[in-house]
Parts: sequence; C-alpha cells; structure tokens
Amino acid sequence: MRENNSDKLLLNVRDVVRVTGLSRNSIYAACARGDLPAVRIGRRVLIPKHALQRFLEEPQTLKPASTAR
Repeated sequence: MRENNSDKLLLNVRDVVRVTGLSRNSIYAACARGDLPAVRIGRRVLIPKHALQRFLEEPQTLKPASTAR
C-alpha cells in the first residue's frame, strides 16, 4: 500500500516533482541555492512539507538548473 503524501512531514524529491510538476533538476537547483530548504539524511534529500508550502506561496522566479552552481 502506498503512503499518502499528506501524512508525511518530509517529502523526497520524487514526491515534490509529482506534487508540483516541476522538474527534478529544478527542485535540486532550488535546494542548492537555498530557495527550498532541504534536509540531507545520508544520500537522501528530503524537503520538509511546510518548507515546500512556503516555497510555493512566495513569488519567485526559478532559475535554470545549469546556473545553480
């Protein structure tokens, strides 16, 4: 049985891509820039649900992934 995303406090990048429709690279780039706070546990990148909600509510312009270095 698949977990419901509404029950999770942390979302993986795949969940964020599915919920937002943004590309995987855009999500990683936003995390690298600090626009989208993320928690790293081992090799996993997890985004707190409240941080994603705040990120989506704030007006901003996503930059191409190639500029986030």
